[in-house]
Amino acid sequence: MHYKIVVFGVKDTSENIIDFIQKELCPVDLVITIAPKVTEKNQVSGFKGLSFLTDKYGIPVFEAESYYLKDEKTLKFISENTFDLGIVMGWQRLIPKEVLDAFKAGIYGFHGNCGYLPFGRGRSPLNWSMILGDSRFNLNLFRYDEKADSPNVFATEMFQINEHDDIRTAQYKNMICSKNLIRRLVTTYMEKGEIPIRTDSKDFDSWYNKRTAADGKIDFTDRTRNIYNLIRGVAAPFPGAFCYADTEDSDHKVTVWEAHPFDEMIDFSKFAPGQVVDIFDGKPIVRTVDGSIRIDRYDADFEIKVGTVLR
Repeated sequence: MHYKIVVFGVKDTSENIIDFIQKELCPVDLVITIAPKVTEKNQVSGFKGLSFLTDKYGIPVFEAESYYLKDEKTLKFISENTFDLGIVMGWQRLIPKEVLDAFKAGIYGFHGNCGYLPFGRGRSPLNWSMILGDSRFNLNLFRYDEKADSPNVFATEMFQINEHDDIRTAQYKNMICSKNLIRRLVTTYMEKGEIPIRTDSKDFDSWYNKRTAADGKIDFTDRTRNIYNLIRGVAAPFPGAFCYADTEDSDHKVTVWEAHPFDEMIDFSKFAPGQVVDIFDGKPIVRTVDGSIRIDRYDADFEIKVGTVLR
């Protein structure tokens, strides 16, 4: 069977892009995702099963048995069918050569950073950009090859990361720019039958390392801005930032979902970094090395009190 437009995805953002293409551009002929059981061995933040799209739109949904698309079922399916254009949204693995070669027009996906590819290749680029305090994000729609985030760029759009954003609002901006880029990609392919790309980057290689849930640990001896950037950079749908509290009976984990810089002038020197100096409306004020931060939303199985030390 021949599939003209194929979307690869495993997240709620994948659903959003499929809705956009289906409603505003053209029919989506196939969705390739992973079976829910695959998440048992692969951490997928924001995972959402997409099989319901068959009932919603009549789109066939193929569930691979490997996130790397190298399982026997997937390779057999790819070899027995033909494909034109692939679009990737929310798929944090490389696409193998056997799958890449099966698409006549290629497979295209997104990667961004504060600079220009191949700068900022690697994992979790939007999270890293917020954590590092970047104020802009260049989102590239590029053609996949066997390497990670190669500078085979079709088009780029830029958006701002401001001091009020967390990772979810940055994802909103990312989605708006993604839709603009996909519209250009699909329109170009339908009108010209081919997709031009640029490969003449003058920039240099740099890499973002893989992030895990353990990387979200807060160090209250750090500067306020760094703590704030970490918290907003790993907020939902990611696992969240966290710390521990010393209590009489045991250590308790605190997951911090939302916080904001509080004050850098008030003298909190009688408190240690990480110590709760006061609580207003249920929101702890915590001393940092250069000021204080207000924890607006958190999960804990105990009551945080004035004087509690978070570490």
